[in-house]
Amino acid sequence: MPSPSPPVLPISEHEDEIVAAVDTNPVVVVIGETGSGKSTQLSQILHRRGYTRRGAIAVTQPRRVAAVSVSRRVAQELGVPLGDEVGYAIRFEDRTSERTCIKYLTDGVLLRESLSNPDLKQYSVIILDEAHERSLNTDILLGLMKRLVKDRASDLKVLITSATLDGLKVSEFFSGCPVLNIPGTLFPVEKFYSTERPTNYIESSLRTAIDIHAKEPPGDVLIFMTGKDDIDKMVSKLEERIQNLEEGSCMDALVLPLHGSLPPELQVRVFAPAPPNCRRFIVATNVAETSLTVDGVVFVIDCGYVKQRQYNPSSGMYSLDVVQISRVQADQRAGRAGRTRPGKCYRLYPMSIYQKEFLEATVPEIQRSSLAGSVLYLKSLNLPDINILKFDFLDPPSRESLEDALRQLYLIDAIDENGQITDVGRIMAELPLEPSLSRTLIEANELGCLSQALTVAAILSAEITLRSTRSKDMEGKRKRQELPDGSGWGDHIQLLQIFESWDQTGYDPRWCSDHDLQVRGMKLSKDVRNQLCQIIQKIAKGAPIFCTGR
Repeated sequence: MPSPSPPVLPISEHEDEIVAAVDTNPVVVVIGETGSGKSTQLSQILHRRGYTRRGAIAVTQPRRVAAVSVSRRVAQELGVPLGDEVGYAIRFEDRTSERTCIKYLTDGVLLRESLSNPDLKQYSVIILDEAHERSLNTDILLGLMKRLVKDRASDLKVLITSATLDGLKVSEFFSGCPVLNIPGTLFPVEKFYSTERPTNYIESSLRTAIDIHAKEPPGDVLIFMTGKDDIDKMVSKLEERIQNLEEGSCMDALVLPLHGSLPPELQVRVFAPAPPNCRRFIVATNVAETSLTVDGVVFVIDCGYVKQRQYNPSSGMYSLDVVQISRVQADQRAGRAGRTRPGKCYRLYPMSIYQKEFLEATVPEIQRSSLAGSVLYLKSLNLPDINILKFDFLDPPSRESLEDALRQLYLIDAIDENGQITDVGRIMAELPLEPSLSRTLIEANELGCLSQALTVAAILSAEITLRSTRSKDMEGKRKRQELPDGSGWGDHIQLLQIFESWDQTGYDPRWCSDHDLQVRGMKLSKDVRNQLCQIIQKIAKGAPIFCTGR
């Protein structure tokens, strides 16, 4: 099958303007409307213009699913195998080679690379994409890029790209750098509001989806849900309702989920065109707001909510809360209906809530997260002029959050009473884990149970969830009862026992399927465990460690 030729997108018309700005400025802000092509085309433009002759182009993404999907698209457009000239790197997975000159990577991976190579000399261009999402890592990278362009003014170019970011604010942060505005191809989108907030947004989304399918002309439907659980329910119920429709009353339908933990082979289906005479329903998290563009969408259903992690420094605890989206997010969602032709957006909330209750923009992650990992990272850079409490952030976190992070790190021996990083802290910083998990592994090694702690850390990092099966038959129930239950010691011991049971089968994928465990997630936990073991052995350099065995 021939590779698709690069599409003619709005950004292509501005190629000369972009290259001229990059040639003459160390930092350029590119505000590209949704659909302008900034994520896939900017790297290719700079590659064509010779910027990869003296280093690779790094393009950061806040989300793993976007790093993988966009790199795959760019490789297709350039007609090269993924992992050669074009590749990606996400936590615990690296598909790059010595030939890679365009590299898509999560912002967290770029931060980790800077630990071993603070000047990031391997890159001639660093593009911070989707900066409007204001992820914690992107905000730290903005501060580090500000420092780095001073040290590498002659041989580094930095581009900050976004669909909605306040360009003037970022320009001021980078000493008045130029801001380029690239229009997108957006058709008008008609917005419909509910008269009141529905008591159940899944049921309301379901009714709206069936109404569209029965009454509207062809065109795909994008339904925004808050997370994987909602998506699974919605996909199941929507498939059932569509099957119960009178035969011949509607065109065919295909229901597809889209979220971060979906296996790559299932993600790809979302980007393939719909079969003839068939409407696709894509049920997605906010990954489809700006990070990924799904062609063919004409109708959007917006429940008005998003799942957001919130950290409370007082309790030291995270909560995963369903909260109202911002007006910026609502507008992004609506804009997804106007990519290919005029569209419609069904908002499951009244206009008064949009106008009076929604925040103007999303609260940056840095102002609602634990900063322990970020502070440990900054400490490990050994930059004498960095004062953590005065670090140059685009939007500074509260002093309470920073002090909480310092307190947490002190309690787990990562920093001393003077705030200096300790030897233990340096080891922790080299592990791609939350500080508390890193410290657990170090302590487990001292106590001779590193092998078991590695297994638990790997499963937690792979985000394995114990799903309830849909199977109602007795055989399914019998098999489920065979899963270890933790022997009363809690979830972590249960996860350890599950992995050890799988290990005893020789890592047979059928065992996972029989017990309704995600095969891909379990395989990932095995790979993560091996990688963590290798990292620890490299750090230890001959010191006694006990990470082999079950």
